[in-house]
Amino acid sequence: ENEVVPMGGLGFSRVVFCNQPQRHRVKPLKYKSNYVSTTKYNLITFFPKALFEQFRRVANLYFLVAAGLSLTPVAPFTPSSIIAPLMFVIGVSMVKEAIEDWRRLLQDREVNARKVKVHAGDGEFQDREWAKLRVGDVVQVEKDQFFPADLLFLSSSYADGICYVETMNLDGETNLKLKKTLEATLNLDEREEFRSFFGTVKCEDPNPNLYTFVGNLEYDRELFALGPQQMLLRDSKLRNTQFIYGVVIFTGQETKVLQNATDPPSKRSRIERKMDSIIYILFVVLLTVSAAGSIVFAIRTEVDMPNWWYLRPDNTTQYFDPHNPLNTGILHLITALIMYGYLIPISLYVSIEVVKVLQAMFINQDLHMYHEESDKPARARTSNLNEELGQVDTILSDKTGTLTCNQMEFLKCSIAGTSYGVGVTEMERAMAKRMKRNSQNFQKIDSQHLDVDFCDEELKGIEMIERPHIKGFNFRDDRFMNGNWVVEPHSSDIAMFFRILAVCHTAIPEEDEEDGTVTYEAESPDEGAFVIAAREFGFEFYKRTQTSVYVREFDLSVGKVSREYKVLNLLEFNSTRKRMSVIVRSGDGELFIFCKGADRSWLSLI
Repeated sequence: ENEVVPMGGLGFSRVVFCNQPQRHRVKPLKYKSNYVSTTKYNLITFFPKALFEQFRRVANLYFLVAAGLSLTPVAPFTPSSIIAPLMFVIGVSMVKEAIEDWRRLLQDREVNARKVKVHAGDGEFQDREWAKLRVGDVVQVEKDQFFPADLLFLSSSYADGICYVETMNLDGETNLKLKKTLEATLNLDEREEFRSFFGTVKCEDPNPNLYTFVGNLEYDRELFALGPQQMLLRDSKLRNTQFIYGVVIFTGQETKVLQNATDPPSKRSRIERKMDSIIYILFVVLLTVSAAGSIVFAIRTEVDMPNWWYLRPDNTTQYFDPHNPLNTGILHLITALIMYGYLIPISLYVSIEVVKVLQAMFINQDLHMYHEESDKPARARTSNLNEELGQVDTILSDKTGTLTCNQMEFLKCSIAGTSYGVGVTEMERAMAKRMKRNSQNFQKIDSQHLDVDFCDEELKGIEMIERPHIKGFNFRDDRFMNGNWVVEPHSSDIAMFFRILAVCHTAIPEEDEEDGTVTYEAESPDEGAFVIAAREFGFEFYKRTQTSVYVREFDLSVGKVSREYKVLNLLEFNSTRKRMSVIVRSGDGELFIFCKGADRSWLSLI
């Protein structure tokens, strides 16, 4: 009964006993803890690694050699005069490294101390720190919380077992991802259900692949295949879902996000590397001067020393022996290298270290780098690369969202061959500014090259873009606003256009209990902008169930009404179809297929 049989094959040896974390406390099923560390050093490795970092600098290495030579009789100075500055410089740099790593440790402690509800037995859930999670634990994650580990998705607050996940910390995407659980675990939506829940997961070993997962779940004497749709990865966030239940599969350094992470590298900026090059040049100058002086000294010692009776040539030492000028020259070279050693500016490193620390402090306190929405300031985790900031030369991007922060606004539309909206897009604004800059009198531009109405609205459009009244909605046109669209020649087409925006989507409405306002959580910013636009034009999507969409809309014949559209089928947007379609039945029994997407993908089908 206790025999462990893995899934089989190389890379598929992991076995997880759901709701039985105690079985993972002993080998061979004792997996890593959920404690995470991103620090560069620890108590054992700090001194050797920090010293290695310091002596990668050419100047420090030179003064280390000079400090060793200062202990010999050829040194013109006392050892302390060279060793003390070297220890001070290295000490200051190591203290800086220790402070920065301590800050990383504090951030790690903050993450490891986060709380999550864990099943403690008999259907009771208790708060537990992330660091104390074990493989096999059943956890409950609530809305807007991060997943503490890689979880197998069991059930959610939705009856059909779906949840929405934000993976911005993993892949930079702000679009919400839809996850769906197995039908076999849908009933595990109450805490009491976990009293008798036991299962076995056999799956792949830890790996860095974010978009793949292979495994199976043995539950209730049946075997179910598992895929990436059932995996909730650490550092992604639960959105638009009140809660989910999941089983911990991978913890700590074995999670996919940390499998993709690398050890903190030893970073050196271009200025520091440039300083090393300068030090090499100065060392060559120093060696040249010292060698030239030593050669002259050796020659004169051999040639002129016997005539300098006042130096007692008959009673010399090895430092100025006319009978052994080669040895005398070498000893003089060592003395000269130490004496002229201050040509190497060891204090320059200290000055730059102090400047970098001050720069990091300014970065942390910079109001222009403060994100008000999330209440997060900038954090300089290391000051080694401060001077590399702001030197971006080229950005290679596969999508516009990377550059626009995925902030979409409803600005213009075209219905029944008529264009509506007098706002100016970013591209039009840039073109207008360029033409204004190249012309002495912007208002006299030939109307054949630039529409006069566009010129008149150019500044207004700029103001609208810079100060939108409603997030996601920046539409201005007197033909549409305040219900004026009902008197347009194609008012029925306009109404259908708004109806499509209000029905054809996967957004979730959230109503504020205090003021009754409705906000939307959408998979993508453009989808959210469409729903907000429909609401502003009188077609308010306010409720969604598993089978229906409810819209308060303006009917041309009876005025404001509330209608239910039963969703018969929904084809979600994907990169292949480049469109989204939904089939619905209205309250009157009419069937509609609503479609939105890239015009090239569906105009050819009409």
